[in-house]
Amino acid sequence: MSNFKRGLKAGIPIGLGYLSVSFTFGIMAVSYGLHWWQAVLISMTTVTSAGQLAGIGVMIHPGQYLEMLVSQLTINVRYSFMAISLSQKTDSKFAGIWRWIFGFMMTDEIFAVASREEEVSRSFFAGLSVLPFAGWTFGTLVGALLGNVLPARLMSALSIAIYGMFVAIVVPEMKKGIAVICVVVLSAIFSCLFYYVPVLSHVSGGIAISACAVAAAVIGAIVFPAADNEPTQCAGGENSGEQEVRHG
Repeated sequence: MSNFKRGLKAGIPIGLGYLSVSFTFGIMAVSYGLHWWQAVLISMTTVTSAGQLAGIGVMIHPGQYLEMLVSQLTINVRYSFMAISLSQKTDSKFAGIWRWIFGFMMTDEIFAVASREEEVSRSFFAGLSVLPFAGWTFGTLVGALLGNVLPARLMSALSIAIYGMFVAIVVPEMKKGIAVICVVVLSAIFSCLFYYVPVLSHVSGGIAISACAVAAAVIGAIVFPAADNEPTQCAGGENSGEQEVRHG
């Protein structure tokens, strides 16, 4: 129970952050024509801000299943790698069906907090997931309900908040080196091409997002390859060699 409480406490700032972001998603979902309960159901069963933002744009155009598959796979595949990485630090009780259940709550912020643990217990991760899930769901509910009563001008202004979240995520990473800056700039250039070039402008939004992300990442990997002997940074600022010595 102590680990659960500790995880619950660690999840407070994540839950508060998700509350504000999902509020904007709820407003956007309603402005796209979804009912409030549909927006809440999406948040309860998905918990992925970028995936939901891209998904609702595809959902309002029925039949684009391939586009949804490609866009969601491209956006959310990173969670699989996070789960694989974190699974190396879980205790013996955190196995089997529990990994399937709690893997649902693998997000960037939860991964960042959990990876700082020496050993991730099942109860700690359960506590860590409670408030983020509650915040994400409740924020969507409030945003969706207010989206039906707020003036259209105010809804339009609030809808840009979710893009501010993406900026807040990208900018700190850009400060770490020229490679990230170049990849971000390339993504922006490719996105502009898909919007303004007559032939490319006919490509659907989900496919365009996936193409921009993959193309920019591939070019970045080719132009700025990581050295084979470059130490891999682990959570908490320690490199992999130090982790092996300490746990070995």
